[in-house]
Amino acid sequence: MASFNKVILMGNLTRDPQLKYLPSQTAVTEFGLACNRKFKTQTGEQKEEVTFIDCTAFGRTGEVINQYFTKGKPIFIEGRLKYDTWEDKQGGGKRHKITVVVDAHPAP
Repeated sequence: MASFNKVILMGNLTRDPQLKYLPSQTAVTEFGLACNRKFKTQTGEQKEEVTFIDCTAFGRTGEVINQYFTKGKPIFIEGRLKYDTWEDKQGGGKRHKITVVVDAHPAP
């Protein structure tokens, strides 16, 4: 069976982007994104729910995000979900995290 992994998000940066370079000189930018959802409860009360998402962008896309975006700025991204697991160094327990890997779109 075929699978599909695509995410489209719009929100505000929760922190300034962090730019690093891999040994291959590929740029990697990590940033946090907050996406808000407003809704009404059954009693008619207005509520707001915030989802915090860690994102990673590679190459020129990452460099552009690092150059033009700062904490609080709105951003619209498209990418895929990535599930990471690792062993906790202090307690030895398993840890996991889902991140969004931002897709690079070449200019027309």
